[in-house]
Amino acid sequence: MLKPTGTADHQAPRALILNFAGVLTADPLPAQRTWAASEGLHAEAWRTALSDVAVGRPLYSELEIGRLSQAEWNVKTAPLLGAGVDPTNLMGRVWSQVPAARRMAALARAAKEAGYRLALLSNSFGLDPFNPYEHVGIWDLFDVHVISEAVGMAKPDPAIYRLTLDRLGLPGEACVFVDDHPANLPPAAALGITTVLATDEDDTVAELESLLGVTAALPVQG
Repeated sequence: MLKPTGTADHQAPRALILNFAGVLTADPLPAQRTWAASEGLHAEAWRTALSDVAVGRPLYSELEIGRLSQAEWNVKTAPLLGAGVDPTNLMGRVWSQVPAARRMAALARAAKEAGYRLALLSNSFGLDPFNPYEHVGIWDLFDVHVISEAVGMAKPDPAIYRLTLDRLGLPGEACVFVDDHPANLPPAAALGITTVLATDEDDTVAELESLLGVTAALPVQG
């Protein structure tokens, strides 16, 4: 179930702040495991290289704040995955297989049509050669873009949430923030933002429909 953790004041929401990966995309783990199998690697090779290998997490942190380009990260990370892994467009080869979260995008469109301001608050995983935001086709939905690579800081640094509020021109109490990582929520809640932990896409959409008073309608497939 979804877990609102913020302390909303009496002020009605006026803006929706969304994380990207795991909120506007499906859970990336199945695609990562499928890619690993296609490379002859063990199922958790991607997660292990990025999180468990001693140098993996620091490399990814450097990528998030723009100190390492995606192309450089590809070259440095490929050997951590396994001998012979091709670094060419490594991030793109994995992430291009992650589906968009169509119902969440529909919710965002409904919120925008209802007059809410929209902000994308994302820890970057590089923009070149693979741009994940273009791939999913959601960039133009947002009034404000706060991408960690571009601003030199990443969630859960409290400063990135303050920057997002500044760019929206709104107090925290007027905003709702959705993220799939629990650690990213408390700094937002401390600023008065109503926070929602995204787990299942349908549950997340239902929670936001209730909070915002909108209905997410998927476009008719022609």
